[in-house]
Amino acid sequence: MSRNQSLPWWVEIGVLPVINLAAAFIVSGLVMAALGHDPFEALGLMVTGAFGSADSLGYTLYYTTNFIFTGLAVALASHAGLFNIGAEGQAMLGGLGAALVGLVISPGLPGIIAIPLAILAAMIFGGIWGAIPGWLQAYRGSHVVITTIMMNFLAGALLTYLLVDVLIAPGGGTPESRSISENVWLPAAHQIAQSLGLELAQTPLNLSLLLGLFCALGLNIFLWRTRWGFSLRAVGLNPHAALYAGISPSRMTVLAMALSGALAGLVGANEILGAQHRLVLGFTGGYGFVGIAVALMGRNRPTGVIIASLLFGALYQGGSELALDMPGISRDLVVMIQGLIILFCGALENIFRSPLARLFAAARSTRAELTGTAGG
Repeated sequence: MSRNQSLPWWVEIGVLPVINLAAAFIVSGLVMAALGHDPFEALGLMVTGAFGSADSLGYTLYYTTNFIFTGLAVALASHAGLFNIGAEGQAMLGGLGAALVGLVISPGLPGIIAIPLAILAAMIFGGIWGAIPGWLQAYRGSHVVITTIMMNFLAGALLTYLLVDVLIAPGGGTPESRSISENVWLPAAHQIAQSLGLELAQTPLNLSLLLGLFCALGLNIFLWRTRWGFSLRAVGLNPHAALYAGISPSRMTVLAMALSGALAGLVGANEILGAQHRLVLGFTGGYGFVGIAVALMGRNRPTGVIIASLLFGALYQGGSELALDMPGISRDLVVMIQGLIILFCGALENIFRSPLARLFAAARSTRAELTGTAGG
């Protein structure tokens, strides 16, 4: 019996992830209690730190934006039967592409041209970095998991070299470039609110959030409303059957990884164009790796990815506030909570599936008996 047959779709998408998430928080609370901390106080501080003010909400949504991009990248590749662990490196290259436009090309261009050009460069650089392991698997038999991991290290080495020896700001002592041209900066949320006559706290939140939501909508349409999306999913479900139907698995593999890398590259737009305004070392901050958990928790669905991204964005922001308000709780404990969520929503996602399936099977049987009795 398949998953979809054993559980109703609304339980599969909604109830089961909530139960897994609750289990992760319960275990986290038990660990906190064993260490002498009040888990309810800690949870309250995390929620307040993530959503308690306009300032904290802005930072939560800023982190959420990065997770949307990397989560969508991993989800898209997964639909093609590929496990993209290279979103971190693809995001690095996306930031490099955006920064090069901001440093070299955009000065003198109007913002209405410079900004889309920089975003496009982020997608192209990330897409190329993703297409390379896709091509290696499709035409050379190299496994995409191995090659994407290796490409992460290559991206880090390339970025380090460029920021230390080539792009470093003149006279600078830290590995970062000079500021990119202001006409390529993405409008911040507080600036947009100010233009509308509203007051909003100054945070790194910028127009990239709307871009992320647009990408989620576009990916949903692409996967389930286009011929290319159908071909990509067909290859992911059964490459031999897809080949028999006239679909090229090799071509779809390269396409999926290129599009996946392009989505991950948009982290560079959020970070470089919207927040940092310069190319800095380590700007990706592990967002690419967390994107794997985001995609798993979101069941590789764009809507699910958005919800999971908001959760991890809240954990990032709320965890930072928690470490400040409760000095006894270190950042490592917050990472442990994130790890438990990944564990229960990823590796142990099926632990509650059988009990729920039995419960719904019993309910269906009881309903059938009652219907039969009433009919008789």
